[in-house]
Amino acid sequence: MTTATYTVTGMTCGHCVSSVKEEIGEVPGVTGVEVDLATGIVTVESDSPLDTATIRAAVEEAGYEVVDKQ
Repeated sequence: MTTATYTVTGMTCGHCVSSVKEEIGEVPGVTGVEVDLATGIVTVESDSPLDTATIRAAVEEAGYEVVDKQ
């Protein structure tokens, strides 16, 4: 089991959270997604490490953006 966190910008409501969770949840290998609307932190659990680009693409499909870690 692998856990990774991402910061997503642009989410403003519960519908935003649902959209992000749904898109990331469809990525093969993802076993769980938690989204904190207040902080924009998205925690993704998976069977094995996932490519960040895959998660970024799923978030962008939902209409939001992953912030690069500094």
